[in-house]
Amino acid sequence: MNPHEIIISPDVTEKSMKMLENENKLVFIVRREANKKQVKEAVEKLYEVKVEEVNTSINPKGVKKAYVRLAPEYRADEVATRIGIF
Repeated sequence: MNPHEIIISPDVTEKSMKMLENENKLVFIVRREANKKQVKEAVEKLYEVKVEEVNTSINPKGVKKAYVRLAPEYRADEVATRIGIF
């Protein structure tokens, strides 16, 4: 699957901004069919970072979110700036 098909958009909420600053995590809305390994590979390829961990959840509306923790040598706020979140 193409990385652009897996990652739908970044999730820009108050909670995701706190995670970005405090936990070095980015939050993305992803395809429901995508698994953690596919999300990890897509983020690494699209944003040229090393991913340490991926957690996913599906909310009651059926939207799947991926919580992506970056490796310590990468900063989530710098990636967010490149993406255009800030």
